Amino acid sequence: MRHFGHISPAARQALFHQEPGEFTSDSPARLLSAGLGATLYSPATRTRLADDVVKLVGRGVVSMVLCLEDSIDDSEVEWAEENLVRQLADLHLRGVELPLLFVRVREPEQIPDLVRRLGAASHLLSGFVLPKFTEERGVPFLEALISAEHDSGQRLFAMPVLESPELLHLESRAETLSGIARTVDKYRERVLALRLGVTDFCSAYGLRRSPDMTAYDVRIVSAVIADVVNVLGRSDGTGFTITGPVWEYFRLHERMFKPQLRHSPFLEGRAEELRNALIEHDLDGLLREIQLDQTNGLVGKTCIHPSHVMPVHALSVVSHEEFSDAQDILRPERGGGGVLRSSYTNKMNEVKPHRAWAERTMRRAEVFGVAREDVGFVDLLAAGLVE
Repeated sequence: MRHFGHISPAARQALFHQEPGEFTSDSPARLLSAGLGATLYSPATRTRLADDVVKLVGRGVVSMVLCLEDSIDDSEVEWAEENLVRQLADLHLRGVELPLLFVRVREPEQIPDLVRRLGAASHLLSGFVLPKFTEERGVPFLEALISAEHDSGQRLFAMPVLESPELLHLESRAETLSGIARTVDKYRERVLALRLGVTDFCSAYGLRRSPDMTAYDVRIVSAVIADVVNVLGRSDGTGFTITGPVWEYFRLHERMFKPQLRHSPFLEGRAEELRNALIEHDLDGLLREIQLDQTNGLVGKTCIHPSHVMPVHALSVVSHEEFSDAQDILRPERGGGGVLRSSYTNKMNEVKPHRAWAERTMRRAEVFGVAREDVGFVDLLAAGLVE
């Protein structure tokens, strides 16, 4: 699989200075965590789930979570498990290209039970999403994952969701974060990424952000994100990939502006028209939040609607300017430090302080590619949405 793999090779060549790299579910964890992109959640109750997964690959989806937790009613869990097993068995028989697939469970016991029930189809899974993760709750989930990994003989990753009230509340946050840090460090090889459950954070105070507001405008939430990145997102080798929070709104329907996108990936000078269409159809808030995610050290994003996937991926592509700066900073002859003018002659690149940024940028370039010098976000989005 690869990002923008659903568009033609000719279109990719026209858009990218360095094309997105290919990867598989067996790729190194550092590559997979950087390449999760827009992780699309889907309730496990969908009766055409297998068809949905195949269709979404054709729309650029690279990672999915099949949810047995908050997206379904408590009374539906048993049936949802049965449906999930049937749908994955169907996908196993089809032998088609699939995204990275994860299952969001409710209880630790579900992990080995589902792997056992899936049998040969369990190899389709990349891992499990662990809800309301704390040190106390998290250890049983991770031990269950290790047990299932041992029994199945396959690698399984965990993606803990940080969403508990103990993490939100000021009086318990530091202790809770310390416990989470101890736990994920102990099981580091099995933790692919940490996910932020911002909807649960807002729920604790009866809050809900509007389409015009980002998670960072909700001060209680932004404070938690900052503390999570502070403790768990460090670039000194102790940190983890932390993904961006979910965007709840999806009044946009791609068909409303797709007619504007059919002529060429470069829109024939109509980029401003598309920008206006995106803003009118409520993507402006999403775009701002994605940019704020990246500015604050988050990678990828939790998504609940297919229309969010390509904006996340288009904004994840490394610009030619970023790539040039990162290359300059990481040149072997710059190992001793110093300051240099950027290749674009518009900024200072200070080698030692900017090295961690440059290394992160090159990891992103490896999976999302580098845009050509004259290619911007709108061009990438347009190409990704054209069928």
